[in-house]
Amino acid sequence: MTSIYITQGQHAVGRDADMVVSTILGSCVSICLWDPVAKVGGMNHLLLPDLQRENENMTAGAVDMDQLVNRMMPLGAERPRLRAKLFGGSSMLSGRTDIGSRNVQFARTYLKNEGIPCDAEDVGGTKARRLKFWPATGVARMMLVEESVPEPKVAKAVEANDVELF
Repeated sequence: MTSIYITQGQHAVGRDADMVVSTILGSCVSICLWDPVAKVGGMNHLLLPDLQRENENMTAGAVDMDQLVNRMMPLGAERPRLRAKLFGGSSMLSGRTDIGSRNVQFARTYLKNEGIPCDAEDVGGTKARRLKFWPATGVARMMLVEESVPEPKVAKAVEANDVELF
C-alpha cells in the first residue's frame, strides 16, 4: 500500500489501486476529485482559498484547484467526467472568524462554477476530521476526531509591581 500524507497547500494524484491519500482537517477543506472512467483521482488540502495570490488575478484556491485538475489530465482524466467529494470546514476557534465556513463556501462555489458535481460532503461542525481517499476508486473514508474544540480561556490579570523596564 502506497500511503501519501498531505498538509496545507499540498495535493496528490494517482491511479494505482494500492494508493491512499490522507490528511487531517480542521477549518481547512479537502476536495477529492475522481474520474470514474479513467479511474484517476486526486485530493488537496486548502486553507484560506479565497485569498488573492500575489501577482495573479485568481484566488489561491482556484490556482490550487487548477493545479490538481491539470496533474490528473496526463493520467487520463477528462474535466467533463470529474466528480467531487468535499470535507472539512470546521469552526475550530470558538468566538473567532469562522474560517471553516469561508473555506466551504469557496469549495462549493468553485465546483458549481466549474460544473463538477459534488457526490458527497461532510462539512462544518466543531470537530477535526481524519480523511483517507483512494484515487483509483474514488472511495473516501472520513472519521471525526472526538476531542471537542476547547473554549478560549481568558488570562487572569497579574498584579504589577513598580519596576519599570526600558
